[in-house]
Amino acid sequence: MCGINGFNWEDNDLILSMNKAISHRGPDQDGIFVDRRISLGHQRLSIIDLSDAGSQPMHNELGNVWVVFNGEIYNYQSLRDDLKTKGHKFYSNTDTEVIVHAYEEYGFDCVKRFNGMFAFALYDMIKKIIFVARDRLGVKPLYYYCKDSKFIFSSEIKAILQHGMPRIINPSALHDYLSFRAVSIPDTMFMDIKKLEPGCYGVFYNHDSVNKAKSFKFFIERYWDLSMKPEFKDELHHAENVREIMKDSVKMRLMSDVPLGVWLSGGIDSGTVISLMDELVDDPISTFTVGFGIEEHKDEIAKARFLADYYRTNHHEIIVKEDAASILPALVWHMDEPMCDPTSVPTYFLSKHTKKNCTVVLTGEGSDEIFGGYVQYKILGMHQKYIRNKSMMFRKLIFNTAKITPVSVLNKFFKYTEGLGKEGFNRFSKFIMTNDYGEQYLDIVSIFNEDEKMELLTDKNIVERQQLVSRMNNFLVREGDLLNKMLLLETKTLLAENLLMKVDKNTMAFGVEARVPFLDYRLVEYAAKIPASMKLKGKTEKYILRKAMKGIVPDYTLGLKKERFFVPIHFWFQGELMEIAKQMFSEQNVKKLGIFDYKYMQRLFSGFNDSKIFYSRQLWSLLIFEMWRKMYIESDDISYPKKKLGDYVS
Repeated sequence: MCGINGFNWEDNDLILSMNKAISHRGPDQDGIFVDRRISLGHQRLSIIDLSDAGSQPMHNELGNVWVVFNGEIYNYQSLRDDLKTKGHKFYSNTDTEVIVHAYEEYGFDCVKRFNGMFAFALYDMIKKIIFVARDRLGVKPLYYYCKDSKFIFSSEIKAILQHGMPRIINPSALHDYLSFRAVSIPDTMFMDIKKLEPGCYGVFYNHDSVNKAKSFKFFIERYWDLSMKPEFKDELHHAENVREIMKDSVKMRLMSDVPLGVWLSGGIDSGTVISLMDELVDDPISTFTVGFGIEEHKDEIAKARFLADYYRTNHHEIIVKEDAASILPALVWHMDEPMCDPTSVPTYFLSKHTKKNCTVVLTGEGSDEIFGGYVQYKILGMHQKYIRNKSMMFRKLIFNTAKITPVSVLNKFFKYTEGLGKEGFNRFSKFIMTNDYGEQYLDIVSIFNEDEKMELLTDKNIVERQQLVSRMNNFLVREGDLLNKMLLLETKTLLAENLLMKVDKNTMAFGVEARVPFLDYRLVEYAAKIPASMKLKGKTEKYILRKAMKGIVPDYTLGLKKERFFVPIHFWFQGELMEIAKQMFSEQNVKKLGIFDYKYMQRLFSGFNDSKIFYSRQLWSLLIFEMWRKMYIESDDISYPKKKLGDYVS
């Protein structure tokens, strides 16, 4: 796990400045390679082959193919053995060197042979090309800038910004951010800086004198894709296959020359990881969980403690206090672009504490997206089953009944509106009254839905309502089961740039490598073959995973219902954080900024007491955006922030 940088011309000082900007990703070693048409930089976090032989940039025997690599190729040993039989010679025991020789043997198709999480850039001196690639699910990031014959790439945007290009907000990206907490692929919040999409590779032709037509050209190819093709076999067949693939996935991810740990949430996902890992590891495993120390707020401490006691792990509990918001400047800086998932805060503290005990940690991310664990899957399914074919009069009766039902009673039956107050019911009304799947989905998952964005933003042209609805319907209005269509949507759109980047940026902030066994592409492909009825069976989410882990994961953990991991930002906004938000979004500041309508800001503050959870999420997203804007757009200095949270008010 490392950080990579590069561009298509020679400049020692500039590549060194890029390395310095992301030195946190690889604190163990740095290296560069510079030639007339290439500058490559690398920051190393030593995981495999800790010797100097593992230094990067790395090259082949002839020194005419060079690579910088971030991630892990879990099947590198078998690939290495095969390449040696074909005559390739190795001088290290690293997975990095396998990439060089696999490229020599298979060309661009080498990526199809890798099982791992990766982003790499390879320079071929003979062909004068830069070959970049990203893993199938997007566990590792790769950003690039391609304009005016310049091609620049990095693991983080802040390194690309060392080149001094204009820093301009991308309005389309802002639109997506306000909906999804993060910016959708392939955009970033910076105009002209892009993300390489998961499952894709790119080739930059660096002034090829043989083929003038390809001079300074960049093209992108998709080498892997996912589709839902259910195979209607019995539950036992699917459960056994899930179990065997998951066992092998965990085993592969134990490959390391440094200590490993597990993040425990206490549910079926991390329970699966720790249970399978316990079968393969002799020494006590270090485990980590996070809580908030608020009596009236549920966290995962007790559930995780049960698993830790059951497997006798070396367990660590990290309590995040209300003053945790003080780390927001550092958090926003590490994220590169605004990402307002509040779970970034506990992830940051987990990563910081993990580094004190181990360098590699296994996590349960990805299970919900492939096996059906989120509440929105149940909600859309309920509408389809019980409401979709009903008249508008019947639907109005449902909504009017809900309005007069005591909230305490309603919340027992319909968790979606719990704590959301009046605004939650407004969303509920829109959800009930439409049969458009795209609109329904956005009303459930969006921080700001399309109507709210029309009120919030001063530039109404940014709100491309039908375009966003159509993007959702590209997945949701097609043949197949609705659940599988939602799983495909979230796996291909929201997984990489919210969930996975939250983990990557926070772990790498402290030089920690996070591995995600549920996102082994073999398991993802197999899950796509499982009928939706075996993923969400009645009210039981991730049913087939529970069946697969029966007898392996403790029954107590298998029986736990999925509960959304809420970060108590609504508690935090009842203290100093609210005063900071009110100052940051004062009438004078909002009008000077010119992006948001002050009337909507007034609505946020005045309605907070009645709809704390609803408005705290919206306030949080705007607070993160404005901090990012001041840090990355307004400021001349984009180095690690020395300011405190309150310093970003004026």
